Amino acid sequence: MIFKQLNDDACKTYVIANEKTKEAVLIDPVIIYQDKYTDFLNDNGLKLTHVIDTHTHADHISAGSSLVESTGCEYVMFEKAPAKCVTLRVSEGDILEAAGQKFKFLHTPGHTRDSLSMITDNLFFTGDFLFLDDGGAGRDDLPGGDPAAHWDSFQKLNDLPDELIVYPAHDYRDRKPTKLRKQKIENPHLKARTKNEFVAYIEDLKLGPADWMADVLKANYSCSTDPDAAYIPKDSPACEVMGTLDPALENISVNYISFSKLADKLSEDNTTIIDVREAYELNDELGHIKGALNMPMGHLMAKIHKSDIRKDADIVLVCRSGARAETAARELINDGYLN
Repeated sequence: MIFKQLNDDACKTYVIANEKTKEAVLIDPVIIYQDKYTDFLNDNGLKLTHVIDTHTHADHISAGSSLVESTGCEYVMFEKAPAKCVTLRVSEGDILEAAGQKFKFLHTPGHTRDSLSMITDNLFFTGDFLFLDDGGAGRDDLPGGDPAAHWDSFQKLNDLPDELIVYPAHDYRDRKPTKLRKQKIENPHLKARTKNEFVAYIEDLKLGPADWMADVLKANYSCSTDPDAAYIPKDSPACEVMGTLDPALENISVNYISFSKLADKLSEDNTTIIDVREAYELNDELGHIKGALNMPMGHLMAKIHKSDIRKDADIVLVCRSGARAETAARELINDGYLN
């Protein structure tokens, strides 16, 4: 068996090929690297028979549709994936025989509704269902994301062999594939939690999707073969939880304010309260602070740059538990807001 990861960046594309039959399978191909894939196949005398997308991607345009046009291969996705150009749809428990391998499919929704994971031999291709180590897993705050469904999907890991090697669709920090056993111990998403606890954990991490990701999803829904169909920032760790943040923000310290001191400051004209929760959260059981501006995390910087808030203004960030507010404060400090 030929097995190789073909990309030079955070998006991972895997090739599996049979040395005797020369049949090859590509997993999660990225359209900007299609020529590279074609060169690899030609250089090794391989025929592409199947392309598998583990889910509808939000951070890059898939090469699936384009490769179908150029090679006549099958395009494999989950049975309810929205892309109309998919030629072979699979569901939970299905087995695909290709390139001399048997690929067993698991439906693992959470990051998206159409998320698939696949097992062949001891290789476990997890898409964005599961990342490596502190990378956790793909975000659940994109269209179709559902943290409760993600928790349910994680329960399927209990029945899988610990010796499987995890190969995700992304890795942003040069982490190395490891056994599933290690992930069960060290991956923060796999910490023992009830479903409600996991949902709360994810809710406190969510940022709201980056605006450009909606255009990428539309391009993949419509089976675009245009590499420039959507703007995509280079090297953005956008599908990882908190991935739209600059890693340097982790080292920025922030100040905290007590409830009583905040109450006193509400009467001061130069204090701006920014609630970074999603709009729908403002009317839940917690309500909201009267006069607070709503700037959800995913749109915070764009909104504050359009506002008349001065860089030397007193700013207080609030959310449900403090996790998003702390992240927001770091972003503003990094952008030059002083107080």
